[in-house]
Amino acid sequence: MKPLESTKKLKEILKNYYQELYEASKDDDQKVAWCSSIGPAEILVAAGFKVYFPENHGALIGVRRLATKYITRANSLGYSPDICSYLTSDIGAYLLKETPLKDAYGIPEIPKPDILVYSTNQCRELQDWFSFYSREFNVPSIGIFYPWKVDEIKKEHFDVIISQFKSLIKKLEEIIGKKFDYDKFKEVIKLSKEASILWRKFLESARNIPSPITFFDGTIQMAPIVMMRGLKSAKDYYEILLKEVEDRVKNNISAIKNEKIRFYWEGMPVWGKLRFFAELFESVNSNVVASTYCNSWIIDELSEDEPFESMAECYLKIFINRSENIKEKELLNMIQEYKVDAIIFHDAKTCPYNTNTRFGMPERMREKYGIKTLVIYGDLNDLRCFSEEQTKTLIETFAQSFEK
Repeated sequence: MKPLESTKKLKEILKNYYQELYEASKDDDQKVAWCSSIGPAEILVAAGFKVYFPENHGALIGVRRLATKYITRANSLGYSPDICSYLTSDIGAYLLKETPLKDAYGIPEIPKPDILVYSTNQCRELQDWFSFYSREFNVPSIGIFYPWKVDEIKKEHFDVIISQFKSLIKKLEEIIGKKFDYDKFKEVIKLSKEASILWRKFLESARNIPSPITFFDGTIQMAPIVMMRGLKSAKDYYEILLKEVEDRVKNNISAIKNEKIRFYWEGMPVWGKLRFFAELFESVNSNVVASTYCNSWIIDELSEDEPFESMAECYLKIFINRSENIKEKELLNMIQEYKVDAIIFHDAKTCPYNTNTRFGMPERMREKYGIKTLVIYGDLNDLRCFSEEQTKTLIETFAQSFEK
């Protein structure tokens, strides 16, 4: 697999981001907010908070293959092994006073929050996760509660979300000791939209045959659109990244050596096995060219003219928060746009909210649309739920079914 040169710049940006966060957490004049990955980060940035995302910390624990040690520590506190392994990995690391941020970015500990803000559009367990830290740090935890499994989006959906955004702002004003800057908010929304447009273009480069990128590139390159939405640094980085990818397209440079089969990845990554999967798919002349997961942060319908309304719409209509009917339609559209041969569904043991294998979707995609599907079993962080040997056999056998 051909690595992206821009990743070197990404490492510098992430190091600066985390060091600024840590410094802010030690400065009484600065405020730190924790936010869920598809939470109202733009509001927090506009209010002047440095924003930290525990889910990214959980993913880093997974990438570093430290999760088992931390999960068992959280289990000993009464947290079930069946709940989100991001949650248990992160809480276990905290209880053991450890963090992979130390080796990765020179940060000795996670930044202490002044407020915790989460959204339920992606996961209902975030409330329990953030409640733990609310008790630990004695700071408020505020949720934005979204209508769930939405089919047709209606005005009343927006109304209930916007009212919660405005209530959040009132709480933020109490913490920062001044009025919320609505002009700044519009600037942040504009930057977030511009970064998202670039992120979309990066992902859509995979429509080319052969594709210049893989899903596994996306899981690495998504960090700025998750953690730096509303900051100029995210936009600036994606301009660099997109230029590199456009050069690849222009010169017909493929991400893998011999792309013959194109797959779609549905569900969470297996963070501790990204290299394993990347090499496995390439070994059978296939490329995972698109995913629901990476597309979750395409929020380019944001508008500085209607900041609250556009935020409510973008965060409400993410794939994970839609009805089964809408999900089917969106998957079919992606299959057609990216000229995909089959869908790989990841059934993640501890992540039911972002697993779409459990209510018959793979079967419906096959029967209604004639799309080949394969279900593999694992987890986002808990590698005890994953078998390399079984997965390798499944994918190699599935790839052979495409041979003529």
